[in-house]
Amino acid sequence: MKYKRILLKLSGEALMGTRQYGIDPERLAEYAQDIKTITDKGIEVAIVIGGGNIFRGVAGASKGMDRVQGDHMGMLATVINGLALQGALEDAGMPTRLQTAIKINEVAEPFIRRKAMRHLEKGRVVIFGGGTGNPYFTTDSAAVLRAIEIEADVILKGTRVDGIYNADPEKDDKAIKFNFITFDDVLRKGLKVMDTTAFTLSQENELPIIVFDMNKKGNLLKVVSGENIGTEVNV
Repeated sequence: MKYKRILLKLSGEALMGTRQYGIDPERLAEYAQDIKTITDKGIEVAIVIGGGNIFRGVAGASKGMDRVQGDHMGMLATVINGLALQGALEDAGMPTRLQTAIKINEVAEPFIRRKAMRHLEKGRVVIFGGGTGNPYFTTDSAAVLRAIEIEADVILKGTRVDGIYNADPEKDDKAIKFNFITFDDVLRKGLKVMDTTAFTLSQENELPIIVFDMNKKGNLLKVVSGENIGTEVNV
């Protein structure tokens, strides 16, 4: 295996499967099986998940809602998704811990860096919910921050496209895919990988990002094995 400890970033929308909103149990089960294949290989896995399938603070703010309240609602949505993912992972036979940046002691541990690292060392999958715990920060920022804190080797951003293109491949059939691209080139070309805050934090800490298609069975194992799928962003 190329990596020992990874942080997997999943969007909330990924959990919808073919639905228009909410959580698709079948998609959860598929993800759980893919994650189990790599934990069985000894990979330490941490996960940050978005909440866009339930609520987006930015969307609420655009319709007149207070942005801070909207972002707090979005944080709670990520905790709901985290609980759902935790259930699916445990059904697949994996020990897990859900840690949150906002205290909800009845359903999850508070985020404590040393505790999270100890869980990983013991082979438990750690899910980080609640974003960074602060409004105005996305779950992309939370993913990079947590990855740096737990000393992850790489961020794996699981999406519905198979990498980074010079144009939207769902709209332009002539879009060209990059197998490897530097942080500087991403900024120079104006490509969208993560939000600017998250991307800059990753660049400053020289933390590589791999964007790949999480919905294709077996891709997660291929990525951690070092196969050239998706797009790697590095220095």
